[in-house]
Amino acid sequence: MVAAAEVVHRQGVERTTIADIARAADVPVGNVYYYFKSKDELVVAALSEHTRQLDLLTDRLNQLADPRERLKGLVEAWVSQRDVAARYGCPTGTLAMELDKRDDGGLDAEAGKVMRLLLDWVEQQFRELGLPEPDGLALTLVGAYQGMSLLANALREPRVMDREGARLLAWLDSLEVA
Repeated sequence: MVAAAEVVHRQGVERTTIADIARAADVPVGNVYYYFKSKDELVVAALSEHTRQLDLLTDRLNQLADPRERLKGLVEAWVSQRDVAARYGCPTGTLAMELDKRDDGGLDAEAGKVMRLLLDWVEQQFRELGLPEPDGLALTLVGAYQGMSLLANALREPRVMDREGARLLAWLDSLEVA
């Protein structure tokens, strides 16, 4: 699943082949066909990997006692991926946009579920801080990440992630508990 997610992120769904996944995983093509009978199954595997990676990140961040520090850790994790974002964009965001353009019977909604997991976790952090409208704050933070990833990618400029990440960290520090 890791290889599928990485190749789909780098090449996009339409350009990715079973052979590409086999090369990335360093396994025979027949092995990949055994697990993935169709491109849609590859997409599902990539989305499962995105969910797994998000779970690993939020589990690690949940070890921090303070929800504000958890949110700042999330931003720092995003910024640490600046080179990848500048080259390929946000893994889940770019996949969601690509899937939305396909007539595939709902895989775009599956990508939306991964985004919803992130939004729900971020909202919970704002709720624990006692801030008003935690759902709106979550949309602001995740939307800012998607925007900075998109701009870093469009401009091929990793420093966009650094600058906007610093702005988000300052914003999080400035939020006053009611």
